[in-house]
Amino acid sequence: MNNIALLLIRIVFAGSMLYGHGLSKFYRLIEGNLSFANPIGIGEAPTLVLAVFSEFLAPLFILIGYKTKIFSFFPAATMFVAAFIVHLSDPFARKEKAILFLIGFIVIMMMGPGKYSIDRKFS
Repeated sequence: MNNIALLLIRIVFAGSMLYGHGLSKFYRLIEGNLSFANPIGIGEAPTLVLAVFSEFLAPLFILIGYKTKIFSFFPAATMFVAAFIVHLSDPFARKEKAILFLIGFIVIMMMGPGKYSIDRKFS
């Protein structure tokens, strides 16, 4: 039962991140529209590339359960920045989704992918 729960949490959090956030950023990057927020001061284009990695590529790997603990760090870090840097002075309702994603990816990072994953096929 725990393995099914881990599969569900991976599908819900990684799928939601990928579809709800990462896909639009991926399309933006592919189209060459590099204008983007710069909350940590590394430039708009590098920030967009990091966001695509954290919100599109890493969730793909999390979905299939490949190196899940490692790849979960990246969306968790991105959601930390979103909640506590980008939306720091905003009301809780504005940062709530970022905090929920942050906690979800921390749980995935701590628990691992479970039995139904690519990692389990090779271990």
